Amino acid sequence: MFLSGYSSARPKSQLVTVILKSGIDSLVTKKATTCSATQKGCKSNLFPLLYRHTLLCQAIFPICQLIVANPNQRRLHIDPGYAHRAPQSTFQSTMMYVIIRVLLICMFSFPSPAISRGNNNDGISRWCDSTPHPGPCNYFVGHRSHDRSPPRDRSQFRQIMVEVTMDRALDAQKHVSQFSENCTTDRQRQVWSDCTKLYYNTVGQLNRTLEGLGGVHKNCTDFDAQTWLSTALTNIEACQLGFQDLNVSDFISPALSTNLSQLISVSLAVNGALLQDEKPETYAEGFPSWVSRHDRKLLQSSTIKANLVVSKDGAGHFRTIQAALDTAAKRRSTTARFIIYVKRGLYRENIEVANNNNNILMIGDGIKNTIITGSRSVGGGYNTYSSATAGIDGVGFIARGITFTNTAGPQKGQAVALRSASDLSVFYRCAFQGYQDTLWVLSQRQFYKSCYIFGTIDFIFGNAAVVFQNCLIYARKPLQGQSNVITAQGRNDPFQNTGISIHNSRVLASTDLLQATDGVQTYLGRPWMQYSRTVYMKTYLGSLVSPAGWTTWEGSNSVWNTLYYGEYGNSGPGSSTTSRVTWPGYHVITSAATASSFTVSSFIAGRSWLPATGVPYTSGL
Repeated sequence: MFLSGYSSARPKSQLVTVILKSGIDSLVTKKATTCSATQKGCKSNLFPLLYRHTLLCQAIFPICQLIVANPNQRRLHIDPGYAHRAPQSTFQSTMMYVIIRVLLICMFSFPSPAISRGNNNDGISRWCDSTPHPGPCNYFVGHRSHDRSPPRDRSQFRQIMVEVTMDRALDAQKHVSQFSENCTTDRQRQVWSDCTKLYYNTVGQLNRTLEGLGGVHKNCTDFDAQTWLSTALTNIEACQLGFQDLNVSDFISPALSTNLSQLISVSLAVNGALLQDEKPETYAEGFPSWVSRHDRKLLQSSTIKANLVVSKDGAGHFRTIQAALDTAAKRRSTTARFIIYVKRGLYRENIEVANNNNNILMIGDGIKNTIITGSRSVGGGYNTYSSATAGIDGVGFIARGITFTNTAGPQKGQAVALRSASDLSVFYRCAFQGYQDTLWVLSQRQFYKSCYIFGTIDFIFGNAAVVFQNCLIYARKPLQGQSNVITAQGRNDPFQNTGISIHNSRVLASTDLLQATDGVQTYLGRPWMQYSRTVYMKTYLGSLVSPAGWTTWEGSNSVWNTLYYGEYGNSGPGSSTTSRVTWPGYHVITSAATASSFTVSSFIAGRSWLPATGVPYTSGL
């Protein structure tokens, strides 16, 4: 390079000053370029290094002053690979060569930011290139705002991926929340409200994962993390469903939601590899370590004192269930079980158990006596999410002896009786009544024991990891020309630990379907998403079940290879598999070991949390 700022008219004593100034300016410029991209820690990184290099350069000033004695020397040119000047004495030539070499070291000893990033990116690529979405992985990990060094191991890579995903999720949440001022119609406002809630929950799931895996306590398992990451991805898809339901233009940037979905998918894949090596949890007195001794005694007790009582006649604390739930949400701590007793009565209200309202136990007087009912539907102007009579989000929710119903009717389309995204939730001796989309098992780990479920089209749907045990599943009479479909499982990523498992249950026709004379077809399920997964095990299948067993959406033949549908040890006139579909993803399971992976113990890690609920269950087959 040519040193600007120096002319032959200047004295030689300024030569070294010019060279030093140029070298230091170069250092500052290079470091500032890096700082503008990283911001944090720029000064602390720049000045100690610059100080050390300046001391080295300044150390040669006395030598320079001794050597540079002739004011008529020619102008000096410096090339990074070679330095030369007019012939001098051997001593002067040797010493100036040494000086120039030292100066070049000063000027170029800072590694080029581009070269440094290139080395880091090579290390990052080795991790990202083996993931489902190497492009977004490389870009966002390589451009993260803090330490950009490659991960040391898979655990650190997982931590980095979840952190990067969290940053993107916060951007998306902010983007969604800011759209409120642009909502001009009720439908837009409804979708915006639901998406705001879902993106907020996604941030919560990612934060829960970060805290559990890398926080002070590190109190979650890899299985927990896989569940929460699965939920984060499902939330984004649930938001998109709202736009489709109400035919509202998507106001969320496609690039923003797509990149976030892809980053969550990468996090799922990375954590999924670690999940294979996870060790079993420790237990004490049949409970996992996170259940306190007080809770064990409380939940095993046959007589439980309620914290709040709801009664239609005014004999309790409140007349409405939501009023009791709102009061429960205000308590200082939600770690202890909070019991709400709902006396017999017909409660016409839509209830919400919020994200922060954890460990609610709601007890009714039996499914014939305590009924919560609503009539919202997509046909009535709501989206599927908001149509729910009951929406459950708080962790650890338990319901016992209650009916949840949606009376919109088959003409109104999607109309949800209960929507649950409650992790480690249990529904015991409950009933769910509706037509299309009766029970939305949206996400997380859920268990249904001795329940009644009524519906027509996709009436058990969603992307939770859910087990139905000892349940009665009734198909009802649909509209003219429609078929019944029991399940529509929504797994959309191969690493999500989700699916529907129906175990030791009965699939039957309701009275109105038995009386139908138009030959209604009833199917066990159809694939809502690409990696849909549903299994029926040791279940009685009535004659209403079509010989083909399973059906699909028109034009969705491509998912036949990626779905997983299985049947194991079923009985009844509809259980014959001789005429079942021949899709590559359909399996007649003959191995008990394979079937066991869909039991309470394995599929929802039931042994680690179900004993605490006091609800009886069968762990294995």
